[in-house]
Amino acid sequence: MRASSCEFANPLIHIEKMFSKKSLFGIIFWLLLAGTSVTLVTFAGLYLYLSPKLPSVESLREVKLQTPLRVYSSDGKLIGEFGEQRRTPLTYDQIPPLYIKALLSAEDAEFFEHHGVSLKGMLRAASQILKSGAIQSGGSTITQQLARDFFLTRQQIFSRKFNEILLSIEIERKFTKEEILELFNNKMFFGNRAYGLQAAAQIYYGKNIEELSVAQYAMIVGVLKAPSAYNPLANLKRAMIRRNWIIGRMYELKHIDQVTYEAAINEPNTASYHGTTLDVQAPYIAEMARQEVLDRFGDKAYVQGYKVYTTVDSAAQATAQAAVLKGLMDYDRRHGYRGPERKLNPSQESDLADWQDELQTIPILGGLEPAAVVDIADKSIKVLMSNGDFIDLGWEQGLSNVRPYITEDSRGAAYSTVHSFLKPGDVVRIIKDNDDQWHFSQVPAIQAALVSLDPIDGAIRSLIGGFDFNQSHYNRAIQGARQPGSSFKPLLYTAALENGFTPASIINDAPIVIENTSTGIAWRPENDDGKFAGPMRMRQALYRSRNLVSIRLLRSIGMQTALDSLARFGFNPKEFPRDLTLALGSHALTPMQMATAYASFANGGFKIDPYLVTRIEEDSGKIVYEANPKRVCKECSTTVGGPVTVPATNTQPLAPRIIDARIAYLIDSMLRDVVDKGTGRLAKQLGRQDLAGKTGTTNGPRDTWFSGYNPNITTTVWVGFDANTLLGRKEFGNSAPLPIWIDFMRTALEGLPDQLPRQPEGIVTVRINPDTGKPAMPGDPDAIFEVFLGEDTGRTSAAGNETSEQVTLPEEIF
Repeated sequence: MRASSCEFANPLIHIEKMFSKKSLFGIIFWLLLAGTSVTLVTFAGLYLYLSPKLPSVESLREVKLQTPLRVYSSDGKLIGEFGEQRRTPLTYDQIPPLYIKALLSAEDAEFFEHHGVSLKGMLRAASQILKSGAIQSGGSTITQQLARDFFLTRQQIFSRKFNEILLSIEIERKFTKEEILELFNNKMFFGNRAYGLQAAAQIYYGKNIEELSVAQYAMIVGVLKAPSAYNPLANLKRAMIRRNWIIGRMYELKHIDQVTYEAAINEPNTASYHGTTLDVQAPYIAEMARQEVLDRFGDKAYVQGYKVYTTVDSAAQATAQAAVLKGLMDYDRRHGYRGPERKLNPSQESDLADWQDELQTIPILGGLEPAAVVDIADKSIKVLMSNGDFIDLGWEQGLSNVRPYITEDSRGAAYSTVHSFLKPGDVVRIIKDNDDQWHFSQVPAIQAALVSLDPIDGAIRSLIGGFDFNQSHYNRAIQGARQPGSSFKPLLYTAALENGFTPASIINDAPIVIENTSTGIAWRPENDDGKFAGPMRMRQALYRSRNLVSIRLLRSIGMQTALDSLARFGFNPKEFPRDLTLALGSHALTPMQMATAYASFANGGFKIDPYLVTRIEEDSGKIVYEANPKRVCKECSTTVGGPVTVPATNTQPLAPRIIDARIAYLIDSMLRDVVDKGTGRLAKQLGRQDLAGKTGTTNGPRDTWFSGYNPNITTTVWVGFDANTLLGRKEFGNSAPLPIWIDFMRTALEGLPDQLPRQPEGIVTVRINPDTGKPAMPGDPDAIFEVFLGEDTGRTSAAGNETSEQVTLPEEIF
């Protein structure tokens, strides 16, 4: 009772106690309410302020991911790839489900539950802010990472983070989860120029993504956290830790079972760098295509994902590559061994790793791999390769035929033992043959170029610009202008046939001296053999490649007539010398120019323009460029420089006629004799009747050529030194370039029947006396058949019929 009366006596105490409890809850309530209100107002204010400035996420539907420029052969095989970012976009359906599970296990386990932002992740990020006072990385969902990579920077500031959240929510509203994953896996950077999942699989494992294992999926996913820190090529230890953690997460989340987990954890690392895998080795072609696309579209060519389809046939290109490599190594073998490329310091076996490191800095050229001599016996060697393998080479594996180079004209005697020319530490070259056997060799010092064209429309079917693109990017096929020598003569002979000469015209192969009246220096041109054969028919002079006859022909028809004829072939007459050296091919031309000119002989007299790119497509398949080359139309009624009657079915532009059909037939007939009985007769081994062409050899000799064709294909080969030094006195157009031409054409024409040109109207065949070129008397046992223009039957040219004695002329400038 006392206590009660006491309480009533002091009611303020009771009220104070009750008020103090309620006020505590009230204060907390009002503080929470105020804080929430402030937060909502702040967020609302930020949303109203920032949202109008945010980019539209709908733009993701039209996004063009940066993809490299890719160059393909005519049959769709990859030739080259250019661009800083390697990327091959995939659709969601092409992404393996197990990879998706690895990705979500590591980056966003609740991806299919949240709406763009993870509450747990945000609370974790808030905790980090309270601890450190700054925004930390992490805590972002896949959608947030996608928003950041497409629209924002990685700068760690509150406004960027808030924008990221807003964009993520908007992305989730507008896109399905599958669409988000597709964008993410095509956009993200995986290190080592790999952008997107497929590129990562190709760079780290050399495979497509669907071919990888669980451990490999985990390794690739692990790179995403920090492409430099968790890169298996740069930091394997950290990458393996990250990989195994992801595998553990997959097991923890029941994405894989115990057996799969243990197999993945125990799988050794197999990641290594894999460059772009090319289907066809055609680097000079790829570079030409790259330059053409760059000229058309500028720098965007590297990022728009253009697919460039070329005229190059992959099989023909491989054949051309093999033919050039073989031809140059054959030449090199004929001229002797020049010694080791370099010498490594003799070392203990424990130091061979240093040798291997140095070998890895030396490029493989033309299939010739660098190797260091480790051990030597009398008749064998052991070499170390750049990959750490040891190879034993026996005496018959290229060692027995090694002879030292002395000059371009001589070699020393064959060595009797390996000790005579090799020592430990010498860096040499070895190459595998078709039987998988290694052979001793060396990198040729000589170079070559090959151009092969379709004579009907000018399509480049194959092109080789040098021994190896990694050795020199200089494209000798289109940049290397060199004197063509006698291979130029058919162009001059064409002009002669157009101006009254016939294949039976008699021209004297006799000495000529050209005196320069201003300097007093005389030019005494000679034939390759240093001999003179006297009067001969023009056909003979061509297949025997007589220089003095060509000079007399040029002198007879006149310089201006010759230059006018050359202009029709597409040459610039102003660039040619206006003297008689022109008859011997003194003006430098490229292999492409020579092949283009010979295509006019192959197609019956039409001018074609070489072209490489057939079409260019965007990633979507939209064609942004398509070639429309001029084509030969043999059914069309044409004259040189005259009007053309075109069949109604023809829709393509026409190649203009530059040689009368009958003249083209005559020159083709004469060039077939070069192969049948002249300087090109080595090509008879192909067993065809429709081959024609001409060798070319310049003074020294310094340049050697063979240009030849059949109606389906025209091919020019040049062989020489970049420094224009001597090749050796036994080297001619039929010793170095012609074997390359034969090896190429053997495969290029395989399965194609002989296709001799149809004799045009106005051509007649007459029996002639082979010594006079005139119609033969009835019963003449030595008579031969010759072809003429109908109006020229029996005509012989009196021009050039001097006696066999030397003729002296003043210097002739026409």
